[in-house]
Amino acid sequence: MDFTFHDEQNMLLETTRRYLGKDYDFAKRQQIIDGFSATAWQGFADLGLLALQVPEADDGLGGTPVDTLLVMTAMGEALVLEPYLASAVMATTLIAQLGTAQQRAALLPALLDGSLIAVPAHDEAGTRFDWTQIATRATPMADGFVLNGQKCLVAHASSAQLLLVSALLPDDRIAVFGVPCTTAGVRLVSYQTVDGVPASEVYLDQVVVTSDALFDHAGTALADMRDRALAAVCAEAVGILDKLLAATVSYARDRQQFGVVIGKFQALQHRMADMVLHCEQARSMSFLAAVRCTDADLAQRAAALSAAKVVIGQACRFVGQQAVQLHGGMGVTDELIVSHYFKRLMAIELQFGSTDQHLEAFAAQLKAA
Repeated sequence: MDFTFHDEQNMLLETTRRYLGKDYDFAKRQQIIDGFSATAWQGFADLGLLALQVPEADDGLGGTPVDTLLVMTAMGEALVLEPYLASAVMATTLIAQLGTAQQRAALLPALLDGSLIAVPAHDEAGTRFDWTQIATRATPMADGFVLNGQKCLVAHASSAQLLLVSALLPDDRIAVFGVPCTTAGVRLVSYQTVDGVPASEVYLDQVVVTSDALFDHAGTALADMRDRALAAVCAEAVGILDKLLAATVSYARDRQQFGVVIGKFQALQHRMADMVLHCEQARSMSFLAAVRCTDADLAQRAAALSAAKVVIGQACRFVGQQAVQLHGGMGVTDELIVSHYFKRLMAIELQFGSTDQHLEAFAAQLKAA
């Protein structure tokens, strides 16, 4: 398989890296205490990154999953806190796929220029990442619907203006509703996760929305969104793994113990060699996830994505733990970026299903084949 990127893709990657390197270094990231910088978000919009998932017919760039891979790799390298995955990848993909012409015209331009942030509100307590398990209900009324339910761990809800809430209709059909965060009956309990990402529990109590908020027949679109997001987060992990490996090798070349740099100890060289192997395996599997995440063959797509998530989850754990250990006590301090890389990798290992869950899913696919 040819993994060579064409000129436009290389330009996309380098432009994103250059912007983040200049305007989103570690010191500036540390100043974003609530997980969102309006300046950075506008910068992403000015670069066209928010238009990547918007179809060309809706004045977007119509990017491919490989384009998303490149941007997410750069986002991972910089440990971006803003809701690029939640809004610019997941919500935009969902609206582009499900929306009517009127809904796309109303929402996509605002998502594209950064004036609107929308995030999916789908996961519910006790479902263990099973996206088909939904308890939130939508009851029809005269000119709309009444929503009741609770969504958990909704990333960046506190920064968003629009929630894309999944709910069951009376016939148990899955639908999505565009719910402004200021709607009566919507209550957010916000907090920060271990990796610094803001998240919220979203309570929906007799929330009334009009009929034009409905995105019907959403089951397939939600699965497509999940698979694209899983591939994107794999690419983000690769960006972090590369940076963490480079930081560890650099530290081993400088840190001295017993009068010699610790990088000369053979045992540590073997550990770093193993880190390199994990990083390269993760990179290969992220490419696989990107090229397979839109496959029409759902069984092959699910198997490829689960395989990628397993290999990358193992890399997140091994490389993260080795990096922290080789840095000694400094590796767990907030002052060093290594601890922030480590925490994000641990979160990615669990995001969209843990390593163990995807290993079980992959084994089930093999048995069924």
